[in-house]
Amino acid sequence: MLPAKAYIFISLNAVRTLSIIALLLVFSSSILVMVDDIEAVNVFINGGSNSNSTITYAYIQNSTVPNQPAGVFWAVLNRLLIIAQTIVLILSELGWPIAFFDHYFPVLGSNFGVGALGVMQCLIGASVLSHFVKVFPLVSGFLLFSIGCLNILIGLIFREHAKSTRSILSFRDQAEDVLSSLDKTKETSFSKYRMDRDAEMGA
Repeated sequence: MLPAKAYIFISLNAVRTLSIIALLLVFSSSILVMVDDIEAVNVFINGGSNSNSTITYAYIQNSTVPNQPAGVFWAVLNRLLIIAQTIVLILSELGWPIAFFDHYFPVLGSNFGVGALGVMQCLIGASVLSHFVKVFPLVSGFLLFSIGCLNILIGLIFREHAKSTRSILSFRDQAEDVLSSLDKTKETSFSKYRMDRDAEMGA
């Protein structure tokens, strides 16, 4: 049976894996939504919508682009920012380059927990879910929001120790320490046994 620390290590890394998967799904779905928006805007500009579309519809049909001045710019910028944020958060979850995060973005570095990461994931998920989107973006956004809530909970429980607890290198060092202590215990017991035996034979 594994010790409690091993179960905690496995659970935290399972959440970490799901977090990376959710971020990758949002990254992919954001690109698809952006492509669909651009195609819908092209149809709108080329006269694919009726002449009263600017009055009837708040959004360009079949898109997340608001039908207002500079609406296309802000819609595309929103998707680009989501894509950039997902890339940064994926790198943060992978822990590379950790020196960059520790120096320039410490809230995602090794000395902080995963609470701030969870808040950012919830914000991205809410941004995706705040628009009418297809099934793939909808599911990926909901998954990311759920994982974000879970990371916030983990951050509240483990605080700044969350990343060190789930670190593979840290767990390996702890395992080596445990094994070395067991070896020392066995050596001590064996030495004591030999001393007792030698004493009995001498007597």
